[in-house]
Amino acid sequence: MTDPLPGVVVLDALTRADGARCGELEALLFPGDDPWPARAFVEQLGAPQNHYVAARLDGRLVGYAGAARLGVRPPFEYEVHTIGVDPAQQGRGIGRRLLADLLAFAADGPTFLEVRTDNAAALALYQSVGFVTVGVRKRYYPGSRADAFTMRRDPEETT
Repeated sequence: MTDPLPGVVVLDALTRADGARCGELEALLFPGDDPWPARAFVEQLGAPQNHYVAARLDGRLVGYAGAARLGVRPPFEYEVHTIGVDPAQQGRGIGRRLLADLLAFAADGPTFLEVRTDNAAALALYQSVGFVTVGVRKRYYPGSRADAFTMRRDPEETT
């Protein structure tokens, strides 16, 4: 296997060793919304129903995303746990690539997520791939007490 080209963002599996960097990015990205600490990422990586992916630039973690399969037998539903991209790397399509990876994992069932009602960039991304708002969770985020939209995306029809 060859090394990735410098400046090319590579997606691969999130590992336990990434926990500290994920915690740093969470604190930077979601300071008032009860960001996940490093240990939360490490705990989620151990669950067999979860799928977590990393975005790396020149070997450094610049983004992460995770989702869970809900239930033990089909039909399954899925839930996006988190998506985050280093602010210095936003606008390069990294979040979209991470989300596409999660949606490939969740291809056989509906996918749900919560997003702050005032997070215009995230809302635009989610809507662009077929998520629709199905509800509002008042005061969803413990730190800021901000509201969240609950969104749903159904699997794409194949014929």
